[in-house]
Amino acid sequence: MKHNKVGSVMTTDVVRAEYRTPFKEVARLLADRHISGLPVVDDDDKVIGVISETDLVTRQSEALATDGTRHRFRFAGRTRGACRQAAKSRAFTAGQLMTTPPVTVHAEETIAEAARTMVQRHVERLPVLDEEDRLVGIVTRRDLLQVFLRPDTEIRDEVIEEVLVRTLRLPPMTIDVYVVEGVVTLTGQLERKSETEIAVSVTRQIDGVVTVIDQLTSRFDDSRLSSGERSRHDSPRTDRATSERR
Repeated sequence: MKHNKVGSVMTTDVVRAEYRTPFKEVARLLADRHISGLPVVDDDDKVIGVISETDLVTRQSEALATDGTRHRFRFAGRTRGACRQAAKSRAFTAGQLMTTPPVTVHAEETIAEAARTMVQRHVERLPVLDEEDRLVGIVTRRDLLQVFLRPDTEIRDEVIEEVLVRTLRLPPMTIDVYVVEGVVTLTGQLERKSETEIAVSVTRQIDGVVTVIDQLTSRFDDSRLSSGERSRHDSPRTDRATSERR
């Protein structure tokens, strides 16, 4: 199955900073380009950190809240995270202000993988790297949402081609496929229950599918058979499909 790659939706005109870029220049870049964050790169275009608006706001608030007297009394009880925040309050360059290690993604990764990384790491944007780990783009949550703008007819065609024809080796009209606003409904009867499970599972993996409504039935319930018993009941068509999925 062909999934849309991060490289197909990323922005290639990346606003970036270097380690020695002054704090005020970073703030100016974010304001002038109307962006909420940027990567920090070394001389080889390798991403060494990221800076967000939150880092700048934190820097300013910490700087205002911390005077010499309060700093001396509070320092001993600070956690490691609090110490990092205090260090950022004195940052004069992008390298001192940036968050490390950076959370990145490669251009050849799928949009679904990038979205999963964003959710798990609680970030709004990801620097995109090439095969040599050099910066080639940036992708935001808004960019990743483009996959859900696929037309319903395009999604339906892919479900028929990828699920029925390529995976299950069945004629295109074996079951009915309805797609409305990205919601796919599968209706009809297949030979085995395992085939209905495969159909639903593979459909869920197709780019642009919001959810799958399973209205499939089967003539034979092979769900309780052992793998050996199931293989003896499988037809040559199902054997081929299973082999290819592996």
